Amino acid sequence: MTATDFRTLTAPTAADIEAIAHEVLEELAATPFGPAITDLLVRVDDFCDEEIEREMGLESPYDLLGLYSGVSIDRQSVLDIRTSPDMVFLYRRPMLDYWCENDVDLHHVVRHVLIHEIGHHLGFSDDDMEAIEAAAD
Repeated sequence: MTATDFRTLTAPTAADIEAIAHEVLEELAATPFGPAITDLLVRVDDFCDEEIEREMGLESPYDLLGLYSGVSIDRQSVLDIRTSPDMVFLYRRPMLDYWCENDVDLHHVVRHVLIHEIGHHLGFSDDDMEAIEAAAD
C-alpha cells in the first residue's frame, strides 16, 4: 500500500462499531445468553465522560474500552421501579487504539468488550470473567 493509499483510509465510525456490536448480539442470541440480552441497549461513544473517568480512577480515557450501566440480573427485582434501561457503552477511540496496537480483528475486539460487559449485566465480576477466559484458553 502506498502512502497515498494509506491517507485515504478512514477510521471506523461509531456507526461501524455499532453495526459490529449488533452482529455480535445476533450471534449471542442463539446462545444461553440470548434471553438475558434481548433488552440490552448498546451505545457507542468516542470516550467515557469525565465523571466516569474520575469515579474509576482512570489515568487516561483510553484505559476504558466499555462499560455496563444498569442493575445486573442477579440484583434485579420485579418490585424495583426501573428508571433507566440496561446499557452497554462501547468506547470507540480506546477500542480503535487497542485494535491498532494489537494484531487482532476489529470484530474480535468489539466482541470481547461486549461479552465482558454482558458478563457484568449477568452479575459476573472482573475476576469471574478472567477465570472463565483463562479456562477457555
